[in-house]
Amino acid sequence: MVKILDFTSLFLYCLFIYWLSDQPTLPVPSLFSQQDKILHAGAYFIMGVLAWRSFRYLLNGSIILALLSITFCSLYGISDEWHQSFVDGRFSDLTDWIADTSGAGLAVFLLYKLRW
Repeated sequence: MVKILDFTSLFLYCLFIYWLSDQPTLPVPSLFSQQDKILHAGAYFIMGVLAWRSFRYLLNGSIILALLSITFCSLYGISDEWHQSFVDGRFSDLTDWIADTSGAGLAVFLLYKLRW
């Protein structure tokens, strides 16, 4: 039952990210320069945790689990940036993808260190 909940949580979170990316603007006040990079990293930190929790049922090796989780989040980040390039008012940004991958990488690194 927990396995289904973990995979469902990851799937729904990916849908939520897709929905956010499909909005022309987001109601987030701009407090400082490059704030969006922290928001990207935070969002993908959560995705990294959800990916780790989901993929742990498929793999035993923690290095492979870590690489799969980061790769999944990074590829999703690329697809998210590509998707935004088609949304009016939004644009694709390489540094957003770097923030996405960094956030997921930080989450997976912490989970790896806490686990082992």
